[in-house]
Amino acid sequence: MKQISKLLLILIIFGLITISCSDIDDVNVNPRNITEEQLEVDFQIVGSNYRPIFENIYQYAPAWSYQLQQNLNADVYSGYMTNPRPFVAGANNTTYNLVSGWNDFIWTVPYSNVMNNVATINRLTETDFPTLNAVALILRVEAMHRVSDVFGPIVYTNFGDLENAGVYDSQQEAYNAFFADLDIAVASLTADIDNARFTAFDLSYGGNYTKWVRFANSLRLRLAIHISKVDPAKAQTEGEKALNHPIGVIESNEDGFFVNSNIDHPLATIDNSWGDIRMNASMESILSGYNDPRINSYFSEVNPGDAETVPVVPGELKGVRGGLPLLSGFADELAQKADYINFAVLNDDIHTPIVQLMTASEVYFLRAEASLRNWTGAGDAQTNYEQGIAISFQQRGASGASSYIIDNTSTPADYVDPVTPANNIAALSDATIAWNVGDSNEMKLEKVITQKWIAMFPEGQEAWTEYRRTGYPRIFPVVSNQSGGVVDTDIQIRRIPFVDSELSTNATGVAAAVNLLGGPDNAGTRVWWDTGGPNF
Repeated sequence: MKQISKLLLILIIFGLITISCSDIDDVNVNPRNITEEQLEVDFQIVGSNYRPIFENIYQYAPAWSYQLQQNLNADVYSGYMTNPRPFVAGANNTTYNLVSGWNDFIWTVPYSNVMNNVATINRLTETDFPTLNAVALILRVEAMHRVSDVFGPIVYTNFGDLENAGVYDSQQEAYNAFFADLDIAVASLTADIDNARFTAFDLSYGGNYTKWVRFANSLRLRLAIHISKVDPAKAQTEGEKALNHPIGVIESNEDGFFVNSNIDHPLATIDNSWGDIRMNASMESILSGYNDPRINSYFSEVNPGDAETVPVVPGELKGVRGGLPLLSGFADELAQKADYINFAVLNDDIHTPIVQLMTASEVYFLRAEASLRNWTGAGDAQTNYEQGIAISFQQRGASGASSYIIDNTSTPADYVDPVTPANNIAALSDATIAWNVGDSNEMKLEKVITQKWIAMFPEGQEAWTEYRRTGYPRIFPVVSNQSGGVVDTDIQIRRIPFVDSELSTNATGVAAAVNLLGGPDNAGTRVWWDTGGPNF
């Protein structure tokens, strides 16, 4: 009888049957009034909504969805990876001739799979089960700040509001809402920190709410640093709130935010099976120039030593310049892919089903920058910087961190393309690794962001954000810019335009969003926190 009552409750909640109170007195149709017994025994009504959120911050499967949602934009724009095959004869996202159908995935995946599921959880848990709602709010912020960092204005506070459906928030309004959501989440979790209710549905922390609070605080610190140039007062307030919270921020690799869905990382397919992505030349320049041992945790040779098929010296890990030039057709596409297919692939350590979204090393680098900005509770900039490097080495199982940290001579290397010498380019930076207290804050920031960029690999979305915000690291421009003058080659791409699905179904909302954007709806317009001004 108990199982029948639960089934009826599920059907009622999802509108599959309708009954009146006179029909069945012991079933309450209010989905918020779920009994504690039902919750503890089998709460799939709520719990089933979490997995699609975890797995669609970026979409794990099918792999081509992730390829369009992140890989052929942020992973490439960040300087991490390059596609050896120039899709659409070279007229594609990587050469700034943006393919609108590709970019639609950046928008639709999180709205369909994150925002909808969070809204369901919110309806079921907000009043009676605040810790469950809190986790959903944190996941929503993690997913949707990424969307805002790509487009600028987004639909956030008005999502699901029938009267204001399709009304965008400015990016500033969205960020304020992110901070407000984190306030609610942290307060709810700290009030009931030992509750194990979420354990069965948690793909990251096994139901440990203390770790969720540390992640929420670290996420707040990340967002505060994002806006530190455009709204320094708000940034400092939010950053210090995170830094001085009694539970604190992420400090160990065990507390980093990883999602374990038991689904292979889509890069395993894109890289290994399809051969559609390889090391970017900027990664080669910086990692090889610094003699960085982590390069062997990130990349591997293909067919090492086969001189007939590999146009590189055995033992070298070669990258590919981004934005390879236009070609005349599909046959030339395949020929170019054949030229570069045997350059460095991603190491199998990157293909793990445990997907990285925030590391402890990133948080130490955030603290280092917060210290440069004189935020209370940030600690010493040099200590945070060096700890960020050390804990990244620890995460990757690399040795030699202590000697690497004091290296004051190595700098990024020039790039040489053994296939097409016209792609050769000199290194863009002379920054060394070792901290120098006498350096300017600008040079210190370049070192902090460069090391953060190395440590965050392969998470291209946040790496692209930090490049746009600070100008660091100094990554190579595209070989071929097909934007028709919209994007400055040296400044590089700043955002993705609003997508066709929104233009066709929410034209009024998009028009208002363009006004909020403050510039034309194209890839050369800066988002709100991307001021283009000095870092200090």
